[in-house]
Amino acid sequence: MRQRGRVDSRPEVTVTPNRDCHLRHLKEACGVFGIYAPGAEVARLTFFALYALQHRGQESAGIVTSDGRVAHIHKGIGLVSQIFNEENLHYLRGHLAIGHTRYSTTGSPHLLNAQPYLIETALGPLGVAHNGNLTNAPALRRQLLQKGVGLISSSDSEVITQMLAGAPGHTWEERIAAMMREAQGAYSLAIITRDAVYAARDPWGFRPLCLGRLNEHGWVVASETCALPTIGAKFVREVERGEIVRLDADGITSWQGVAPAEKAALCVFEYIYFARPDSLLEGRSVHWVRRHLGARLAQEHPVDADMVIGVPDSATSHTIGYANESGIPFGEGLIKNRYIGRTFIQPDDRLRRLGVALKFNPLTDLRGKRIIVVDDSIVRGNTSGPLVSLLRSAGATEVHMRVASPPIRYPCFMGVDMATKEELIAARMSVEEIAAHLGVDSLGYLSLEGLVEIVGGGEERHCLACFSGKYPVPTVEGVGKAAFEPG
Repeated sequence: MRQRGRVDSRPEVTVTPNRDCHLRHLKEACGVFGIYAPGAEVARLTFFALYALQHRGQESAGIVTSDGRVAHIHKGIGLVSQIFNEENLHYLRGHLAIGHTRYSTTGSPHLLNAQPYLIETALGPLGVAHNGNLTNAPALRRQLLQKGVGLISSSDSEVITQMLAGAPGHTWEERIAAMMREAQGAYSLAIITRDAVYAARDPWGFRPLCLGRLNEHGWVVASETCALPTIGAKFVREVERGEIVRLDADGITSWQGVAPAEKAALCVFEYIYFARPDSLLEGRSVHWVRRHLGARLAQEHPVDADMVIGVPDSATSHTIGYANESGIPFGEGLIKNRYIGRTFIQPDDRLRRLGVALKFNPLTDLRGKRIIVVDDSIVRGNTSGPLVSLLRSAGATEVHMRVASPPIRYPCFMGVDMATKEELIAARMSVEEIAAHLGVDSLGYLSLEGLVEIVGGGEERHCLACFSGKYPVPTVEGVGKAAFEPG
């Protein structure tokens, strides 16, 4: 089902996301984008920017545009390339736009939870694209319901939208600031009104958000810098913690919506896994950081072997760093089927039993070799064991696993899909038990000290809660992605 129109919706296509063929690792909340560019085809530019941000969310996508009078929307379940075509992009007229790619962390993968949200308010149309997760969403949701506000989805992003619509203030600037004073947790927002695009970032800075320049009169905001060169924009700076930025006919205007928190808390998993390696975070190349994480891992957990391979594609940068530091040749051992994870056709029972064989094929180069397998993280452990079996079946005589992050022992409440401790293998088992469970000859995790030394800043600059259990904001146990689902 897809939504198209100004505010209403009509059914077009029904697709069901393949839960078995989704990404094998953590899922991040979303990617957001916003643009003000008079004279440009903003819907088309937004489409390509969302393509660059597809890695941040593969369940749904949407675009809202405004021509200064009315707003238009099109969104659906699926990938960016499955949802948009020349016909519906042509319908999205205007010189302002926001876009969104989603993986659900609060709210299941249904059209009602797809973003952006678009509603009509006393100040005109309001569209919201949200990356993150509010830790006080249950309380905020109850407050809205008690005021008689109708909620049609199970997403905390709709809560933000309705909070903005009903916030005190005579301008959007006042209302956004009022919402930010009430919301707690992670939010990087792209907001569209009749004649402006706004960006806002929570006072901890959990999720990235950057500002870019497009030609002489255009401005953009995006979750990651990798989206900017895709559309010919140049990186200007990051949106600051607690900051609100307005993009309109006056260019850019910014001010502090709420004071920054005492400590910054950018999610360290942006460096480890979420961000694209060609993005910049805090002024540094993500690829550079990952290579150095891999090098530190080699220093901490050396082992004699014939070849170092990575789990494609997210561990490639870490693997290069490990191989360079250890002096053991880097090689390709696994070929990833890059399209199997993008299908929305359910495999039958026989194919489902094949598990990782649907996604990876081992090379014959592994026969008779002692292999080091580098991965960026182990979350549930459901894929790593079958992957080790696949390598042994290809003839590897030894399989040593090295993980470029510390053991994940605590759930995340700030926008990553791991909201229960029971599902985390490192919360239930020791490293030795995990090694036995996976069937590896040895297992080594990067130390927390090593991670902090490479990334820098420690708990003064980054959220390390999934490793340390020290949360930057108060959390509510048991609030998972289906917390607001009926029944």
